[in-house]
Amino acid sequence: QVQFAESGGGLVQAGGSLRLACTASGITFAINTIAWYRQAPGKQREFLARISSGGDRNYVDSVKGRFTISRDNAKNTVYLRMNSLKPEDTAVYYCNTFALIAAIQPNTWGQGTQVTVSS
Repeated sequence: QVQFAESGGGLVQAGGSLRLACTASGITFAINTIAWYRQAPGKQREFLARISSGGDRNYVDSVKGRFTISRDNAKNTVYLRMNSLKPEDTAVYYCNTFALIAAIQPNTWGQGTQVTVSS
């Protein structure tokens, strides 16, 4: 019964900012490392950033310095602040537990939230 739901996407110009939110259910949220992933058109879903239960953060190099992941355990929510957006950030953004993507149960993925960055 694990489920994730994403929100906050939209259309922005290059250089703009968005704040995404992810709400989880069916897990003991506070003890899990939660991650953001994205899937660009024609590409596989990829890992972007994660935050551990203790607040340790990791990012892929392409978003370091631009994206910030945070969490609010009281709300079972993880956020992704995205600054200095680039057209190549255009994708559907998802959240889930931090794991190999192939190991994540398919029916736990939410619908994702679309981020479109215009040039």
